[in-house]
Amino acid sequence: MSDQSETSDRTLDGNAAAGPLAELFTVELTAAIAFCASCGGSAPLASYVLYADAPALVIRCPTCYQVVLRYGHIGHRLRLDLAGLSSLLVDGGQDPT
Repeated sequence: MSDQSETSDRTLDGNAAAGPLAELFTVELTAAIAFCASCGGSAPLASYVLYADAPALVIRCPTCYQVVLRYGHIGHRLRLDLAGLSSLLVDGGQDPT
């Protein structure tokens, strides 16, 4: 992305992906630490940039603006593309007692 101001009207922060991603995951992913495969940056997924007006959700790294996640429906199937992430660190909740 060369001009961030040009696209700021169509973007939301990553928190807006919580509802749709809950269809696929039972844990809260917006608090997960996402590691960008392109620049190596890491931050909670909520701080990434979401483009929700595309045919699918598209989430980009807030540092280098590379696509890190795509999520959408293809008929009755859900498709999740995490190719732009090197890893995703998810809190599994409290340790069992």
